This record gives sequence, structure tokens and C-alpha cells, in this order.
Amino acid sequence: MFTHRLARSAVVLALALGPCAAVAAGPNLGKPIDPAEIVAWDISIMPDGAGLPPGSGAPADGARIYAQKCAICHGKNGEGGTNAKLIGGGPLTGPGSQKTIANFWPYATTVFDFIRRAMPWQQPRTLTNDEVYALTAYILALNKLTGENEVMNADTLPKVRMPNRDNFIIRFPDKI
Repeated sequence: MFTHRLARSAVVLALALGPCAAVAAGPNLGKPIDPAEIVAWDISIMPDGAGLPPGSGAPADGARIYAQKCAICHGKNGEGGTNAKLIGGGPLTGPGSQKTIANFWPYATTVFDFIRRAMPWQQPRTLTNDEVYALTAYILALNKLTGENEVMNADTLPKVRMPNRDNFIIRFPDKI
């Protein structure tokens, strides 16, 4: 009987200590991340323009890029196609209202950020900074939010005042 208690105690002790030893050893996955690697992936753009990269683009250049890489999904001149309409949009009167860049988006820097991260949808993050600035300038000009010759860059883009900017409840006001 004494040996059975001893055997049970040994099993309980092994089960209790075994996982701790396995966790302490770890699976040896990955490697420490170098700060330079983190910088390359930190592409966040804040509403005030913090994080915007160097570069610039004009609406005329954006029109050419749009025709090549965007019109197939968003239609001619942003009028809508298989994917979202980029221009126009009436008042936002309810959940069924069509949200476009002109009537919904609060910051022009968000337009830049979205294009840079997600477009073109089949090849995201393949556009150069100049191409993203040009596309942003073109879309803003189509929506008559900027002039048709107004160049967008890290200085001018945050100054564009979007029509719906003040109609949002800011979730993290200390981040703006």
C-alpha cells in the first residue's frame, strides 16, 4: 500500500512539474525583432499627417495611374464598378446611405493610408509613395475637395478639410 501511495505521488508530481519544464524550454520559434525591421512595417498615418512619407503627386498623374490600376474595379472616374463608388454620395440619412470619400471619410490622410495599405486589391502595397499621393490627389479633385492642379504631399494633404470631419465621435481623442 505504501508503494502505491508513493507511485501515485510520483505521478502527480511529474504531471505538475512536467508542463512547467516544457514551457520554460520554449519551442524556439522566431527570432528577436530588430528595431529597423519594425520601422519598415510601421506605415501608420495619423489624421494630422504624422507618418506621411516623402513624395508628392498631382491629379493628372493620378488620373493615368487610376486608369491603369483602379478603373477596372472602381469604374471610370470613380463612378463605381464592381467595387465601391469613390465620388459623390448624397447626405448620410440612415444606415442604407451610400458612403463615399466625399460624404463620409473624416480625413484626407485616411484616404492616403487606405490606398497605400490595400490598393490595388490584388497587389496591395505595390504602389510607390508618389503614386499614392497622385491617386489621392486625383480622387480628392474628382470629389471637388481640392483643385484639379493641386499637388498633394506631406505638407498639403493634412490641410485638406473633409466635409464630414466633424460628424464623428472620436474614440481616442488623445491620439489626434
